[in-house]
Amino acid sequence: MRRLLLPFLLLVLTATANTQSNKPAQYDLVIYGGTAAAVTAAVQAKQMGKTVIVVSPDKHLGGLSSGGLGFTDTGNKAVIGGLAREFYHRVYQHYQKSEAWAWEKREQFGNKGQGTVALDGENRTMWIFEPHVAEAVFEDFVREYKIPVVRNEWLNRQTGVKKSGGRITSITTLSGKRYSGKMFIDATYEGDLLAAAGVSYHVGRESKDQYGEQWNGVQTGVLHHRHHFGAVKEKISPYWTPGDPASGVLPRISTASPGEYGAADKKVQAYCFRMCLTDLEANRVPFPKPAGYDPKQYELLLRIFQAGWRETFQKFDRIPNRKTDTNNHGPFSTDNIGMNYDYPDASYERRRQIIREHEQYQKGLLYFIANDPRVPKDVQDEFRKWGLTRDEFKDNGNWPHQIYVREARRLIGAYVMTENELLKKRPTPDSVGMGSYGIDSHNIQRYIIGTGKDAYVQNEGDIGVSTNGPYQIAYGSLTPKKGEIENLLVPVCVSSTHIAFGSIRMEPVFMILGQSAATAAAMAIDNNLAVQDVPYAKLRERLLQDKQVLEYSNQPK
Repeated sequence: MRRLLLPFLLLVLTATANTQSNKPAQYDLVIYGGTAAAVTAAVQAKQMGKTVIVVSPDKHLGGLSSGGLGFTDTGNKAVIGGLAREFYHRVYQHYQKSEAWAWEKREQFGNKGQGTVALDGENRTMWIFEPHVAEAVFEDFVREYKIPVVRNEWLNRQTGVKKSGGRITSITTLSGKRYSGKMFIDATYEGDLLAAAGVSYHVGRESKDQYGEQWNGVQTGVLHHRHHFGAVKEKISPYWTPGDPASGVLPRISTASPGEYGAADKKVQAYCFRMCLTDLEANRVPFPKPAGYDPKQYELLLRIFQAGWRETFQKFDRIPNRKTDTNNHGPFSTDNIGMNYDYPDASYERRRQIIREHEQYQKGLLYFIANDPRVPKDVQDEFRKWGLTRDEFKDNGNWPHQIYVREARRLIGAYVMTENELLKKRPTPDSVGMGSYGIDSHNIQRYIIGTGKDAYVQNEGDIGVSTNGPYQIAYGSLTPKKGEIENLLVPVCVSSTHIAFGSIRMEPVFMILGQSAATAAAMAIDNNLAVQDVPYAKLRERLLQDKQVLEYSNQPK
C-alpha cells in the first residue's frame, strides 16, 4: 500500500505546486507603463499602504523625463506640487554635489534651472537636468519604496485583459506573465491598456464645432510659431524643378488636400526624439551616418537654407555639463511631419517600424547638415562642433530610448477637458491637479498651396495659445465613463480634446495626475467603490494633505 501511496502523494504535490505557480501575482494596484506618471502613482500607492507593481514595456523608467526632455516645460511652477515637486527637488539636490559637475563648473551653468522656492518655503527645485540624472531619481524612488518593477513586459493587446462585471481582473503580457489587481492604471503614452479594456477613446483632431473650440480641427492659414514656411523670406516651391509640377514633388510633402478649416481628421501632431547633444570635444560623438541614408530626403531643408533661413540652433537649450535638450525648430526640422498617423492604433511591430523610420530620418538630418557640401558653410561649420553625448543613453548608441509621442489615443471619459476649461471660459469641476503651459500643438501636415508654377509649400497644425495662467484638471478626465470599466484610471492619455491635450501633455502634469490617480485608486479600494464614485470631498482632502495644488490665484493665501 505504501508503494502505491507515495507516487500518488508526489503527483498531488506536483499538481498543487503547478497550480500555485500558474496563479497570477496579486496586487492592490497594477500600473501598466514606465513613464514618470507610473512612478509617481506607484510611490503614492505605497505611501497609502497599498501593494503595487509597475509592469513596464520599457527598460528605462521615466519616459520622456529621462528620455531627453530635460528642459522642462513648466509654465507656472507654483502649481506643481506633491511628488512632482519632490522629483524636481531631488534633481536640485543632485546638482548641489560637486561631483555632479563633470564637464563644467556649477558657476558656469549659473542659476539656470534653479526655479522657484517650493510652496512650503524650504525645498528648492531644479527644472533643467541631464537624462541620466532624471532616470537615477526615478530608480531611487522605486528602490526606496521597494516598488516591484518588471521591464520589457508588453501587454497582450488581443487577449491579455480579463474582465468580470465591469472590472479588469488581470492583465497578461506577451511573455505569458499575468498580474491581478483590484485597481489598474494605464500610464502609457499610447493608452494601450484602456484600448484593450474596451474603453472609449479618440485619435486625431475633433472638429472645432464638436466642443465649441476655436483652435481644434484643421487650422490652415494659422501660423503661430516659427515652425512654418512663413518664417522663410521667400516662398518655397514643392517641386524638384521649382515651378514645374511635371518634375515631381519633393520628399516629405503631402499631395493630399489638408482638409477644410475647422474640420476633424485622424491625424496626430508630429513626433521626434529630444536629443542630448554636446559641443564639448571630450564628450562628443560625431553624428553617425545612418543605414539607408538618402540626402534627397532633405532637399526641402536645403532650399530653406538657400533662402536665407538661419535659425538652426534656436532650440539647442542648455542643460548642465555642456549638454542640450535639442527640440524641433523651424519649417523643416526634427519633427517628422506626417509620418506617424497610424502609430496610436498600430501593432507593436508597426510601431517599431515607425520609430525606426523616425530615427533614420532624424539621424540623417543631423548627418546631412554636418556633411553635405551644399549646406551653407556658416551653418555647417557651427554644426560640426556638435555631436551626440558620449555619457548619455550609453546602451542605445547615445540615442534617446524614448520617442516623443506628443499624442496618441485619448480617453473619452466621464469629463472631457477642452480649450474652454483651459481658457477659463467655463469652470472645471473636481480639480485633481493643475496645468499652466500654453496650448501647444506641433505641426500635423505639410501640404501644397496653389497649383502650377505659383504653388508653394506650407505646414499646418502648429498652434500656440496662452492659457492666461494656470487651469484646473477635472477628476472625471482620469476615469472612464460610468458604465464602462469601474477600476481603471488614466493619468497620461487623459480625457481631453486634441487642442486641450496640447497643454495638459507636459511631463510635470503627468506626474501630478499619476499621484492623484493612485490616491483615488487607494480610496476606491478602501471603500469598495468604482473609481467614478470616489467622493470628491474626501479625495480633495487627501490630495491637499499630500501637497497637491488644486487651485491658484495670483495672491494665494
